[in-house]
Amino acid sequence: MARLGIREWMAVGRVMANGSLTRTERPGGPCDRFEDELAQFAGCQGTLAVSSGTAALISALQACEIGPGDEVLVPAYTWMASAGAVLHVGAVPVLVEIDTTLTIDTTDLASKITPRSRAIIPVHMLNRPCDLESILSIARTHDLKVIEDACQAVGIRYQGQVLGTFGDMGTFSFNQHKNMTCGEGGAILTNDPDLLTRARNAHDMGLGFRQSNTTDPDEIFLGNNFRLNEMQGAILRVQLRKLQSRIDLMTRRVEVMADRLGRAGYPVAPLHDDGPAASLVLTFDTEVEAVQFSERRGARRLFDTSKHVYTEWGPILTRKMAHPGITPWAWAGHPNGPGPDSCLKTLDLLKRSCAINAMPDVPLPIVRYLARKLAA
Repeated sequence: MARLGIREWMAVGRVMANGSLTRTERPGGPCDRFEDELAQFAGCQGTLAVSSGTAALISALQACEIGPGDEVLVPAYTWMASAGAVLHVGAVPVLVEIDTTLTIDTTDLASKITPRSRAIIPVHMLNRPCDLESILSIARTHDLKVIEDACQAVGIRYQGQVLGTFGDMGTFSFNQHKNMTCGEGGAILTNDPDLLTRARNAHDMGLGFRQSNTTDPDEIFLGNNFRLNEMQGAILRVQLRKLQSRIDLMTRRVEVMADRLGRAGYPVAPLHDDGPAASLVLTFDTEVEAVQFSERRGARRLFDTSKHVYTEWGPILTRKMAHPGITPWAWAGHPNGPGPDSCLKTLDLLKRSCAINAMPDVPLPIVRYLARKLAA
């Protein structure tokens, strides 16, 4: 969980003193500057600040022209919004198992592609990169869009490159529980200027962004209001400057914990990348062991993380939309939709896995002490 301090307070104060809190078409404000700085940090051509990670996913899906009758492949272990965003554009999420890294299982992914498949949303859960090489290869073979959900991995790298910049589009979240925060917010990343133009359109009902960034007025479609305000943009500029140092703190602490627990014989879950890890998960042989470890050591068992587990996605499992006439499953030829038994391998892994906090704000000597206590 990112921390806020005096620098964020001062940045917001400057915006308030200026008196212009709403983002408008006038260039050069905090949101504009944040987008430029984020693009530079991530090494991509364009970014767009939006109101939440969910808004980022919806706008990215609309930018990619995903809609009724389409299928989007989504892992069964992710925050419910990854699948919910798909439904909000009229498409259906097809649930895919995870593997021992706790990210999307590429073998199961390949087996669930159908003629209706249009996109893949790989989710980098808990700062853990997906197997992007395999995912991108599968996507190229089947002509699928890749929209990375890096909402839980802001600033994390895979083979030296920032997550969210590998696929056609990437999404970030800046809510209170992410690597950087403005309370609630998000961003879209892409190297495709046409997709960025469509995402701007999708996130703005018409305050000026879509007109000023669309060369052909006939291409303007009905958008939403997912804009960020200038106070949030000011906070995010400060948070972005702190991000890499915070990730460095996390990786150092994870390294200490993983080394101690690994030497003590604890089953450290693997990662798809050999680089510095900002996440530590233990996957036990049995559910009983995981429950006992979580009770004794205060670690989070992944099965107990509510809406991150697909069996807790009540409105999706019951196919309950806001209006009975909104029937994405019927439009895609899926009258039944997903059920509680759709991804049993995922449930088994989550029941046997515990996550340990990276503790970036805890002094390293205390982390070493806690690691000894956990390993005892």
